[in-house]
Amino acid sequence: MSLRTRTDAALRCIASAVAAHRPAAFASSFGAEDMVVLDLVAELDATLRDAIEIFTLDTGRLPRETLDLIDRSRRHYGVTVHVYRPDPAAVAEYVSQHGRDAFYGSIELRRRCCAIRKTEPLNRALAAKTLWITGLRREQATTRAGVDVLAFDAANRLMKLNPLAEWSHDDVWAYLRHHGVPVNALHARGYPSIGCEPCTRAVRTDEDPRAGRWWWEQADTRECGLHVAPDGRLVPRHDDSKSIARSSD
Repeated sequence: MSLRTRTDAALRCIASAVAAHRPAAFASSFGAEDMVVLDLVAELDATLRDAIEIFTLDTGRLPRETLDLIDRSRRHYGVTVHVYRPDPAAVAEYVSQHGRDAFYGSIELRRRCCAIRKTEPLNRALAAKTLWITGLRREQATTRAGVDVLAFDAANRLMKLNPLAEWSHDDVWAYLRHHGVPVNALHARGYPSIGCEPCTRAVRTDEDPRAGRWWWEQADTRECGLHVAPDGRLVPRHDDSKSIARSSD
């Protein structure tokens, strides 16, 4: 499939989903995939763009390069990027009880840190929204292989749109280069996936794109909780529109 065909399909997908499910929210980590989605959102009709809140989660541990890109994106696209931050009291309690970098000690402590710094702010960002737009791709990791383009998110009780679900790594970078989209400087230093600074490292060419995220854990636990259902799995893939409709009833 050509890049033009993929691009047109993604634009139609976003437009139709936002038209059917509004207000919407686009959660951006300002990684490569999310920069593609941001560029696509900027191409929408103004009425649809205005129905989408663009937001990011500032965990307090983001790399300088990510913060720089947030500011650059605001200027480049002329958009408002809403920033959600964790509850300072919850962060202080975690650090006091366990230590600032306690997440290296166990999966449970790492997930607790993610819950405080990411999941709770996400819940606030998604409150009263009916559609959540993300840059998830199936190819990114084994934990994401079943991601669908559009499905009901049982954990957050809204529809979730992943317009790049079927895109490859090469598709993403071909789009970024073709459209001159600004990207995180860390990508050029071997960071295909970028999260909090202490939880992200560069990867080798033989590793999957998310191998640098929580690299000290097994591959099947490397999710922060943003995209995990109450049963601990990613929102299951639906095979047809009827199953999506049933889930959203």
